[in-house]
Amino acid sequence: MRVEELEGIAAALGSRVVTTSVLAGGFSHETCLLTLADGQVVARFGGTDPAIEAGVMAAARRHVPVPDVLLVTPGEDESVRPAMVIEYVDGDALSGVLAKGDLGQVEAGELGAEVGRVVAEVAVVAFDRRGFFVDADLTVKEEDPWSQQLVEVVEACMAAVPEGRLDGETRRAWAELCAAHSSALEGVDGHTRLVHADINPKNVLVSRVGGGWRVDALLDWEFSYSGCPYGDAANMARFGADYPAGFLDGFRAGFAEQQPADLPLVEDWAYVGRVLDMFALSDLVTRPVGHAVADQAAEQVRRWVGCGVPDRV
Repeated sequence: MRVEELEGIAAALGSRVVTTSVLAGGFSHETCLLTLADGQVVARFGGTDPAIEAGVMAAARRHVPVPDVLLVTPGEDESVRPAMVIEYVDGDALSGVLAKGDLGQVEAGELGAEVGRVVAEVAVVAFDRRGFFVDADLTVKEEDPWSQQLVEVVEACMAAVPEGRLDGETRRAWAELCAAHSSALEGVDGHTRLVHADINPKNVLVSRVGGGWRVDALLDWEFSYSGCPYGDAANMARFGADYPAGFLDGFRAGFAEQQPADLPLVEDWAYVGRVLDMFALSDLVTRPVGHAVADQAAEQVRRWVGCGVPDRV
């Protein structure tokens, strides 16, 4: 983090920096907890256009818990990175809660159900077309149907996979598997709902409330787009083998229960979500050598090549 960036944020908020600490960030950005003279905020530098992300967060915040955006600064050149400053939300990262290993199956199921219900509510936000946002007003640039894009996207990603992560035979088999299942997306090509696109335990804050659980915030909306919400469910379940017993069953039930009334679940929604996740898995394995999540994604690719696409989230 650059001192001048942090001081500039504090000045823009009418305060001064007391202490700073680095928080876990994403692949494309750095995140910092700033303790200012009048409280704490979280600043994130780099990544995609923060003005678009701020617009997404404002739309989502009417339906799900999302931190308030306090400041957005566009990047002007290499010396001034784009930044977003959000309110600090007190809660535990879901990743840490699940990793502790002290949840019984019933409690893990209850936690999963609450997370599933909140994730499903993201899809209440609707747009007039599918695609990616191009400005802070959330104008959507219409994309070709996902069913028609999958093969092309996967082939491009396989050509960019670092040497040694996936061998040539596995890359070819993965592209063929994706092509074989791409038609499953035809039934959801018309979905135009808000998709978070990075729903995983690191981006969910939770806390205990009485005898249950509450979701305090969904974080990191930079990859959001208009499309099918089943991809969010598959994203959460991607590395579900590492979760405590009961969590995923609860998550599935909560997600299915809370789907918007005007968007009834298709019968094979879990399988469709897995096929949508092929986009993300294919992109993840292109990350540089040493990227831990990319290596996990490569293991998933090898498993699916060996046994096919699971029909459940």
